Amino acid sequence: MRHGNKNNHLGRTTSHRKAMLANMATSLILHKRITTTLAKAKVLRGYVEPLLTKSKNDTTHSRRTVFSYLQDKDATTILFREIAEKIANRPGGYTRIVKLENRLGDNAEMAIIELVDYNTVYGVDTAAAAKKSTRRRGGSGAKAKTAAPAKEAAVEEAQVVEEVKAEAPAAEATETPAAEAPTTPENEENAEKGE
Repeated sequence: MRHGNKNNHLGRTTSHRKAMLANMATSLILHKRITTTLAKAKVLRGYVEPLLTKSKNDTTHSRRTVFSYLQDKDATTILFREIAEKIANRPGGYTRIVKLENRLGDNAEMAIIELVDYNTVYGVDTAAAAKKSTRRRGGSGAKAKTAAPAKEAAVEEAQVVEEVKAEAPAAEATETPAAEAPTTPENEENAEKGE
């Protein structure tokens, strides 16, 4: 009977499964992202996340425990030096599984498993893509095309007005103060129009 044995054996013996998971965990730590089948990715998540949690506490005992699972000195060193610093404030959920298309040869479900803090796919690119507006009926793209030249024209007008204002104080300094008219909103509008 198999009561309470809920772990996925992945069609392998115990020793083969342990060796495969140790190799996959080492690859995940070294490369930060690996592509594998969905079933293996789910089992690997349960294998590697306790090791990542243990790496937060950098003691000799925790290093030896993690090394007994990974059997790789380089991966253990990288885990405790680099990765532990990045995940120090994260309370769990160190990995992400992203499903891919099925494999061509045997139609197996494929997935990418990656360390969340080392993502290069979901950070900057999605923020830039989120700014892109959706095109709807009514030609919103045409409005945007006409709005851009109008904004440029407004910027150019503002620059011309600033240049005129910079020249105006020099011309006003030569005029006599008695020749100035009282400032009213109508006079300002006429001055801007050039009347």
